[in-house]
Amino acid sequence: IDITAFVNSSASLGKDVALGKNVVIGANCTIGNNVKIFHNTAILDNVEIGDNSVIYQNVSIREDSKLGKNVIIHAGAVIGSDGFGYRKDKEGIYHKVPQIGNVVIEDDVEIGANSTIDRAALGSTIIKKGVKLDNLVQIAHNVSVGENTVMSAQSGVSGSVKIGNNSIILGQAGISGHLEIGDNVIIIAQSGVSKSITKPGIYFGSPAKEFKTAKVIEAHIRNLPAYVERINKLEEEIRKLKEEIKQNKS
Repeated sequence: IDITAFVNSSASLGKDVALGKNVVIGANCTIGNNVKIFHNTAILDNVEIGDNSVIYQNVSIREDSKLGKNVIIHAGAVIGSDGFGYRKDKEGIYHKVPQIGNVVIEDDVEIGANSTIDRAALGSTIIKKGVKLDNLVQIAHNVSVGENTVMSAQSGVSGSVKIGNNSIILGQAGISGHLEIGDNVIIIAQSGVSKSITKPGIYFGSPAKEFKTAKVIEAHIRNLPAYVERINKLEEEIRKLKEEIKQNKS
């Protein structure tokens, strides 16, 4: 621990925790200090936090997490919790799949209050340089978030998703697992992404579509009551015409 680091007296630091210059650890934080046991062996904490990083109160950073320089983590966030991984047996019982990877957070990242970033099952969950996460964002195991990507509150990313650089994911958007989101993609709030998006642009809807297409579809959906009324009138007119034709023939 660098002598310039400040650790609040109520914070808890485990073994093998490395703090860089001017790091601040707020009240009631838990850094490492794990209780994780794998194959009857305790795992060393092995947490690293780079220079000039600020960890606000009540943050938990679990074993093997690596944080770069100038990282800001707001109150209540959890870094390195277990990924959501289970295997179902023939009797329908779920068994936990060990999550033995880690979380890597690169330089200049800011993570909002009560956000959660899960450790990888194997390998690393990676938050790349310059990423900004709002409050209440969920990042699942083995996700990679590209440089300078921004995610708004309550957005969620399922496991093994790869998100490119300079993308924007707005509030309450959700991304299904194992997809790829390319560079310079904007996903509008409350969209649901069910297929990979590799073309730059703006996407909206559930399932998400290119914004121009989604706007046309949304306009038609809003006009459905009027469409139904028009169709009913047309059907009535057609029925009358058929009756007139039938009468004329007779």
